[in-house]
Amino acid sequence: MDILFLSDNTAPADPRVMQAVTDAGIGYAKSYGSDRWTEEAETLFRKEFGEQALYFPVLTGTGANVISLASVLSPYQSILCAETAHIACDECGAVERFTASKLVPVKTPDGKLKPEMLKPYLAHIGFEHQSQPKAVSISQTTETGTAYTPDELKELSDFTKQNNLILHIDGSRIANAAAGMSLSLKQACAGADILSFGGTKNGLMMGEAVIFLNPALAESAKYVRKQYGQLFSKMRYVSAQFIPYLKDCIWLENADRANAIARRLADGFTDRGISIKYPVNGNTVFAHLSDVQIKKLSEKYVFYVWDETENLCRFVCPYTATERDADGVLTLL
Repeated sequence: MDILFLSDNTAPADPRVMQAVTDAGIGYAKSYGSDRWTEEAETLFRKEFGEQALYFPVLTGTGANVISLASVLSPYQSILCAETAHIACDECGAVERFTASKLVPVKTPDGKLKPEMLKPYLAHIGFEHQSQPKAVSISQTTETGTAYTPDELKELSDFTKQNNLILHIDGSRIANAAAGMSLSLKQACAGADILSFGGTKNGLMMGEAVIFLNPALAESAKYVRKQYGQLFSKMRYVSAQFIPYLKDCIWLENADRANAIARRLADGFTDRGISIKYPVNGNTVFAHLSDVQIKKLSEKYVFYVWDETENLCRFVCPYTATERDADGVLTLL
């Protein structure tokens, strides 16, 4: 069975990233981030996101989201997010457990939040009997494969600032969003206060990063990271990966390739009369297949039947996918 389209986590690490890890393993280095690789990675992140950006390497995407939000919230405060958000559906309640803050899922048609969807949840600010909204968390790209445009980000950013809210972006696929819209990484998260910067889905072996774009919010971050078990002692191996990833634009090269295969797959589905539910803004395709088509494809490929009530299937294209891989699915149909 071919598991390629099950997730972008199925792909191996990029050989150039692996070489950076190998090179970092020569000799001795100070631990817990006091090493030259972490220093260089932070310099590169500041080059991408501005001199004010603060870099906190962590081990997992869930860890990045938890630390991002736990660093800035009190237990009586709440987090507004899309009902499809990864923090709401796929992190085993980690954010709620470690922040003790309430997640408030908001219904959306395409995974994207808009100010008018959030306004009703601010009606009870100052009312002591209800949790107090303090953060808005969005995903870029979203769990439905859609992406926020710069205009949409600005609207959300303006809204959060006007209402004294913190804007967090879960950027596990931030590279795919930026590449899909021909934006820089900074433009793809413009207006955010905190970014969970992902790389594992796009060529890294392990490790993510919390980037505080608003450094005034980062006072507690290093303590929270340690307390929650995400301060890696041999941090050079995480940081070393980000150096070629950013410096050599591996992030863009890999994301472009994955996105192109997703578009090829989506176009092929459409040509065969198969409807695509959401715009393909990154490397994920949601298609409505018939029972017969699902059964036929399942004989060779592993993929998610995302919603059995409407036969909605998810195909995620890793950076290693080829045109031949996409054509294999289309030919079998």
